Amino acid sequence: MISDLSIPTGTSALLIIAVAVVVIAIILFFRGRYKGKSAADLGEKYKDKVWSSPLEGRNKYPDVDAFKHSSPFLLFGLLAALATVILAFSATSYDQEVRIPDNALELDEDFLVEPPRTAEPPPPPPPPPPPVIEEVPEEEIEEEEEPIFEDTEVDEETVVDEPPPVVEEEAPPPPPPPPPPPPAEEEIFKVVEQMPRFPGCEDMSGTEKEKDECAKEKMLQYIYKNLKYPAIARENGVEGMCVIQFVVDQNGGVTGANILRDIGAGCGEAALKVVEKMNNLPQKWTPGKQRGRSVKVFYTLPVRFRLEG
Repeated sequence: MISDLSIPTGTSALLIIAVAVVVIAIILFFRGRYKGKSAADLGEKYKDKVWSSPLEGRNKYPDVDAFKHSSPFLLFGLLAALATVILAFSATSYDQEVRIPDNALELDEDFLVEPPRTAEPPPPPPPPPPPVIEEVPEEEIEEEEEPIFEDTEVDEETVVDEPPPVVEEEAPPPPPPPPPPPPAEEEIFKVVEQMPRFPGCEDMSGTEKEKDECAKEKMLQYIYKNLKYPAIARENGVEGMCVIQFVVDQNGGVTGANILRDIGAGCGEAALKVVEKMNNLPQKWTPGKQRGRSVKVFYTLPVRFRLEG
């Protein structure tokens, strides 16, 4: 029966303190009692007493002999020590009960459907009309003049002028090299071969699917243990689903968290704070992988707010 005894840690600590207080009170009581007896009165009382042995007179005055209470004191000390040990070993700390809503990681259908466009783009302008070909009357057609050919033959008497010398111009300096292209931004994937996982399940033995299920369960435990229902939302009965999107980078860090859907009354901000605190965990996320390489991945997380009935 003692092995099945379980006492909350706070209650156990209070009982141990009570045992200590009782022990101290008994010590102070007997101390005050013995000190209250006057040594002069005891000396007058036992002035003609003759002790039969040194052991009998070791305390000189039997009225203040503490040894006569040795057996009760010993039993009480053992009882107090035993009670302290039992209370210490029976102290039990209970884990906080975390209530996870049903279908916590399922997105609502209306969130998955793309909303219709509110304004249609204007239609393209009509093509230009084809050109109109007009017939030109024959009277307006001018006859082309015959070309005049010049004689370009050269004989001995022909004087040829020497062409002016060609002055070579200095070649212009080469243009500066073009600036290097800006670094390409790394692609952020939405779906990869291995999606990111919440920390805590990588050392377990099992398949990748079992590790995914374990990581989802631990993530839900973390979220709904640290999620604080806003007081204004609780007072006004606000319930529903908020959606937070963030990026898990190649190192397992959580970046770029933002609210995709908010039900108001501070619920979106409360869910966002829980997600941003994931960077304070002892371990980081296991990054997503595409073709064996760690990549950045978008992660969409629904957080449900539900009042207890």
